[in-house]
Amino acid sequence: MAGRIPPQFIDDLLARTDIVELIGGRIQLRKGGKDFQARCPFHDEKSPSFTVSPEKQFYHCFGCGAHGTAIGFLMEYDRLGFREAIEDLARRAGLEVPTEGAPAPAGPDHAPLYAVLEQAAQLYRRQLREHPQAPQAVEYLKSRGLSGEIAARYGVGFAPSGWDFLLSRLGADPAGRERLAQAGLITEQDGKRYDRFRDRIMFPIRDRRGRVIGFGARVLGDAKPKYLNSPETPVFHKGRELYGLYEVAQTRRKPERVLVVEGYLDVIALAQFGIDYAVATLGTATTADHLQVLLRSAPELVFCFDGDRAGRGAAWKALEAALPLATGNQSLRFLFLPDGEDPDTLVRAEGQAAFEQRVKSATPLSTFLFDQLKDTVGDMISGDGRARLVALAEPLIEKVPVGIYRNMLNGQLAELAKLSPEPLRRPSPPRRGAAQPRRPTRPSRVAQAIALLLDHPELAGEAAAEPPDWRRSDSPGVQILVELLDSIAAYPAINKARLIERWREHPHFDYLRRLSVAPFLDDIPLDGLAAELTGALQGLSKDVRDADRLRPLNRRSTADWSDEMREQMDRDAEQARTRRR
Repeated sequence: MAGRIPPQFIDDLLARTDIVELIGGRIQLRKGGKDFQARCPFHDEKSPSFTVSPEKQFYHCFGCGAHGTAIGFLMEYDRLGFREAIEDLARRAGLEVPTEGAPAPAGPDHAPLYAVLEQAAQLYRRQLREHPQAPQAVEYLKSRGLSGEIAARYGVGFAPSGWDFLLSRLGADPAGRERLAQAGLITEQDGKRYDRFRDRIMFPIRDRRGRVIGFGARVLGDAKPKYLNSPETPVFHKGRELYGLYEVAQTRRKPERVLVVEGYLDVIALAQFGIDYAVATLGTATTADHLQVLLRSAPELVFCFDGDRAGRGAAWKALEAALPLATGNQSLRFLFLPDGEDPDTLVRAEGQAAFEQRVKSATPLSTFLFDQLKDTVGDMISGDGRARLVALAEPLIEKVPVGIYRNMLNGQLAELAKLSPEPLRRPSPPRRGAAQPRRPTRPSRVAQAIALLLDHPELAGEAAAEPPDWRRSDSPGVQILVELLDSIAAYPAINKARLIERWREHPHFDYLRRLSVAPFLDDIPLDGLAAELTGALQGLSKDVRDADRLRPLNRRSTADWSDEMREQMDRDAEQARTRRR
């Protein structure tokens, strides 16, 4: 297991990372004053409430509350783990990630599996060039119209026939054989281990970071199955991954659309003809995990299926998976090919321009939805037929997020059923136990001071100028406030992002991160920030001094109080009454 990543390295990495460039590579940012703005990628919205601050190297959505650093964005948007996000940023910066001390509690270390999968991919690629059996595979690829250049881009290889090609090269010892088994590269039967892939053209499957996580394989002879995927492994889950998505990201920084097809060779053949934005599911129906990844990849998704009954059935499953994510902000379309054609054969027959015209003219989700339902109902003339249409459509439309797109679908349904749309627009019931909206209140003085310093580390000088009485306070969080000021004193030029990341392993990291975007901060003008901080610290100091003065009184009977003590208590009581008025 890898060791901990030194905090200083993370600090340096964030200093080298431009969060605007990082986020701008995934969503469209527009300059708005000193910050950049966009529609939030984490929730559905019509107007931009997502801001990225170059000064603070921090993002924040005022709509859904999402916020964080470059590391946090990669973790949320690309669904990476903490270490994976660090490694991604380090690779961009040309740095090696060092480790130190005790092992990090980040779960199993899969580095050996990635390493053996990459070794296998290299061996397969080499066999396509060198093995005596390879010419048959090469001829097959040529017959499908693929060039050597496109095969190299997708890392196509060849697994020779026989039982131990990989086993003999990468499984010389028990540890090596165990890695091969965990990576799904060998299998076992009757106590004997042998290569899973034999006499097949090999298509390496990569994750979004370009690491080989599994393989798809097409047989050259008559063996069954014709196509074979890697089994589920600790690093490969076919319901989450998409073949070709890494290559799309390498070719196009932000594609206008992603075309979802069914086969590896469809993806590669389309790329051969310049349609380099296709991906394939891995022998499974489109899942919600697939869709979440795809919707972050492009503003338009086009699902491509055969036009036969099986193709339309697969398309309907994709539609059902897409409904809970359909907001209307991104286009979801369906392309059905002529009978007997697949993307590979069709693009070779009619060329890039004609095929892309089909893609651009694909059927919108709403049209496909109602066309299928009308075909199911059949009778759209009688009231009974239209009532059945409503009965079939309403449960599907209920899956769509509340908003304009859902209202539009209800409007289309009402028009088809010849009804008023109002009965179809059912308000969503309130969540059980949901609290009523209330005016946000300010946090405690300590929390206010922490929030101000996290958002504006440059205010630390103001705190240093204050009398240190507050440091003796027993209020919750004071020790954090002390450590926060010490961190800033050690690194006076530190910005918000780097400061917050230094607290990631703290038990209250999530709370501190939320404090850094506390609503009360937005109500304070820039020229009032210093006064707010000093006011919070002065209030804490006063509480400490008051406690110091009252401590001896609390330890003695009132009969033993001196006249001076009684006069002080009277003055304190009068001040309290004045404040209440």
